[in-house]
Amino acid sequence: MDSNDTYIPKSSVSRSVASRRLLIGLLQGLALYLVYQAAENKLWTAGNSGLFAALLLVLTLVPVLLISALGHIPARTLWRWLLPAAAVLALLGFYDIWRGVGAPYWDTQKFAEQARFPSPQLWLHAVAGFFIAHAMVGAAVLDGRRIAAYRSYFESASKLLIQVAFAAVFTGIIWLVMLLGAALFDMIKLAFLKDVLDEAWFAIPLTTFAFAYALHITDVRPAIVHGVRSLVLVLLSWILPVAVLLIGGFLLALPFTGLEPLWATKAATALLLAASAVLAVLINAAFQDGSVSAEVALPIRIGAKIAALLILPLALIAAYALSLRVGQYGWTVDRLVAAFCLVVAFCCGLGYFWSALRSPQWLSRIAPVNIVTAFILLFLLLAIFSPVLDPSRISVNSQLAQLKAGKVSAAKFDYEFLRFEGQRFGNAALKTMAADTSGKDAAVIAVKAKAALQRDALWNMEPQKLDAELLAVNIAVRTPNAALPASFLTQNWKDTIKTNTWQYPECLHNSGRNCDALILDMDADGTAEVLLHEQGGSLHVFKRVKDIWSLAGAVDLPGNCAPVNDALSMGKIASAPANMGDVVIAGRHYRPVSRAPLTCPQTVAGKP
Repeated sequence: MDSNDTYIPKSSVSRSVASRRLLIGLLQGLALYLVYQAAENKLWTAGNSGLFAALLLVLTLVPVLLISALGHIPARTLWRWLLPAAAVLALLGFYDIWRGVGAPYWDTQKFAEQARFPSPQLWLHAVAGFFIAHAMVGAAVLDGRRIAAYRSYFESASKLLIQVAFAAVFTGIIWLVMLLGAALFDMIKLAFLKDVLDEAWFAIPLTTFAFAYALHITDVRPAIVHGVRSLVLVLLSWILPVAVLLIGGFLLALPFTGLEPLWATKAATALLLAASAVLAVLINAAFQDGSVSAEVALPIRIGAKIAALLILPLALIAAYALSLRVGQYGWTVDRLVAAFCLVVAFCCGLGYFWSALRSPQWLSRIAPVNIVTAFILLFLLLAIFSPVLDPSRISVNSQLAQLKAGKVSAAKFDYEFLRFEGQRFGNAALKTMAADTSGKDAAVIAVKAKAALQRDALWNMEPQKLDAELLAVNIAVRTPNAALPASFLTQNWKDTIKTNTWQYPECLHNSGRNCDALILDMDADGTAEVLLHEQGGSLHVFKRVKDIWSLAGAVDLPGNCAPVNDALSMGKIASAPANMGDVVIAGRHYRPVSRAPLTCPQTVAGKP
């Protein structure tokens, strides 16, 4: 066969493999049902949730790997792959539960009190990681060597991706048909099918059996899989010139616009990484297994070569943006994940740049770059869900270092980050901070840490009841020589706010939010009002009537306006007579509100 001929694999799966695959799918469903039933019967507790999570991961993913490998990987080699895979999954499940001990549980559903499920992040990355690893193992077996040829990796990975996608769609359609049948029977007062579908003993095995059947069907029809793959790759490759035009134009415009507009988005790193990923996917859609270079249209060939040169500058700008954020605010889980993504982006960027300049044939050298990058990606996926590079542990240490170094004040430190994203490491730190009575700002730190430990959800639908001590920490008075009235701090704001939380600044009902306070007599009645301002939000005016404080109104302010924010932070504010009187209707006063767009005044910061 000529090296440029299209390779269409033949099915090597016997009929006996079909029965074994279907049996495995059925047994997988029964095993998952037993684990589910044990959870319903409260056999899983907080103490054995690690075993529960390990079983779920192993019983969900390992049978799928086994079904996919039957008929392609010899039995001895297969078990040498599946047993370590099961061990790794089990250890990841145990560690995922262990690291969450002492932290609020991400799921508040049915089994939250009895057993903890693996986190959604672990599920997603375990599926991705074992997909890559399984495809690489399959390619190595196909070639009979540990590091396979790139063509084998491409065939194995693309086939597996399409098989899994088709199996998921097929399983979803099976369920739609079953639900349609149940609805039809229910209309004539026959609810047996609806009742059966609601039963876990039927629903779980049905799902796993359908998925196994679909994997088998796609495996014995490789020509269909190949045709779908070819169509998808051709369509994607024709998007490449458009992406190159847009992303290349963006990079060319940066010297004229500067980087400030990019930083203002506060999502520069994520957007640049997304652009890099799009280019990498489209380049590989055009390159495929490397054997189609002579057939690729000229616009795609040129576009792919330019795209290979663009990933590196995108990664460099993204790294610079991330370094600025980390330098200012330290590491967080999101920033660490972005850093791991940047490692992959730099592998692609440097390798593709080199390939575009030095490949003897059209981009031929991106093949070894992709193989090396795949191994690095597998290492990172394993490391970040293990103690090696746990983002929660690293980010907690970074944030505590920021606080210790004085880069962030004790009042504005993000204690909620430790509570909800720091896992057991952050919550252990909070307990230490709550008990510590020595050191600078120890009282403020202890109050905020205790409040954070009392929260069970990051987004509370109900307002919190904050005591006077915590309110005094949350609210910084910016008016010189002024203080918040005692009655304002001791008022039960939870009862005042009730369900209208959206009308009030969060610092009054959320222990993790801060406000600036200004004390000013707005109506010249001899009694000062309290004005609360959250960064980027409105200015809320509170008036006291018989020692009861109520919201008198709010002033809309332009967002992200430095002169306004600077003036308020220095207490530079004054009242002035209204330009227009109230409208009185049925004895009630209504004040006209300007509908003109809010603009940021171009004045010297600090002047009212």
